Amino acid sequence: MAIARGTTLVAPRHHPRSWYSETALPQPDHPPLAGDLRCDVCVVGSGYTGLSTALHLAERGYDVVLLEAERIGWGASGRNGGQIVTAFNPSMGTMAGWVGQDDARLLWDMGEESKRILIDRVERHAIDCDLRWGYVMAALKNRQMTGLRDMEAEWRDAHGYRDARVLDRSEIRSMVACDRYVGGLFDGGSGQLHPLNYAIGLGRAAAEAGVRIFEGTRVERVDTGSHPAAHTTSREGAGIVRAKHLVLAGNAYLGRLVPEIAAKIMPVATYMIATEPLGAERATALIPSGHAVADVNFVLNYYRLSPDHRMLFGGGVSYSGLDRPDLQRILRRTMLRYFPRLADARIDHCWGGHVAITLNRTPHFGRIGANTWFAHGYSGHGVALTGLAGKLIAEAISGMEERFDVFARLPHQGFPGGLARKPLLVLAMAWFRLRDLL
Repeated sequence: MAIARGTTLVAPRHHPRSWYSETALPQPDHPPLAGDLRCDVCVVGSGYTGLSTALHLAERGYDVVLLEAERIGWGASGRNGGQIVTAFNPSMGTMAGWVGQDDARLLWDMGEESKRILIDRVERHAIDCDLRWGYVMAALKNRQMTGLRDMEAEWRDAHGYRDARVLDRSEIRSMVACDRYVGGLFDGGSGQLHPLNYAIGLGRAAAEAGVRIFEGTRVERVDTGSHPAAHTTSREGAGIVRAKHLVLAGNAYLGRLVPEIAAKIMPVATYMIATEPLGAERATALIPSGHAVADVNFVLNYYRLSPDHRMLFGGGVSYSGLDRPDLQRILRRTMLRYFPRLADARIDHCWGGHVAITLNRTPHFGRIGANTWFAHGYSGHGVALTGLAGKLIAEAISGMEERFDVFARLPHQGFPGGLARKPLLVLAMAWFRLRDLL
């Protein structure tokens, strides 16, 4: 693979071991920052949000510097479940109650646009990320079926969405060989991809568009006033990037760079396992449809088949910030409740990472002063919505702020509790887990 303009080969920084990292596309290394730079826009974080923002801005002619503490796609963008989903966590009716019917309609339309952005990027930049469409939301209880029927009716009647249909017990079992489900919802407008390869492809496209990318460069402090700047450290020493605009795209890895916005997101850990290759016949028998699947519990489980016929199974969320030492055993036990026939299958990979959630489970977009922008807290819907976030930030920096402001009007509160906010969240999630069981 040709090394994109502006890159050099340096000591490699490795992704955490996962099935994704072991099947990743070739990835060039970008140098650490040494010294001081000036640019039009400095973007902090090279996950989907940062990459999309940098790429959209470069295409508009801006001089963009992208800073990454590790390497492109190192965080949630390279470790997530790879599932592309329609709409948002709350119902569109709930969102209309927050922002009004007109803004809720715009939010729906932009959510659909996010899928088109993803498709365009994959096709235009020839990103080999196993993009496929088709998604099953599976109900374990009859009350969950009521919610899925209401969702499908709202999508169809209020927004003209025709890609979803309700599944009865026999229909869902023809798609997923699991006896636990009482029905579900099929969505042809949702799908799956290889998340790390998508990030690597976006990084390649950004570099080719002229974005100056620096890996292994940690942002220690930011100035968010009228003259934005990012103060960095790397193995080359200290550096400063001074810019006309600053974009904070760290999501769950934002840390305490800007405490007033960090308080409105909570980093939570989620985990996945990958079985050994099962063979085409055995794997297809488990999910004959080949679609991505998620149950509709509040604390959900999600899974899909890999192109090399493994079961990729995710869940096991930790809200405490602490990883359990027996994660692989716990996730395997959960997987076997859905697919007991996998009892003899070896587990080849177990990995995790942090995603950011908000209290109302919608993305948190906003600005600090006139020149600092942020988007984070996708709450499980980031694979597609991050691409939209980058486009809207680029529009706003170019002087067209109207669509960005629709998202910025979503109400967001800080997580309560101060130092006790993680224990309080753990207690709240324990209640939701109990509700899922009832």
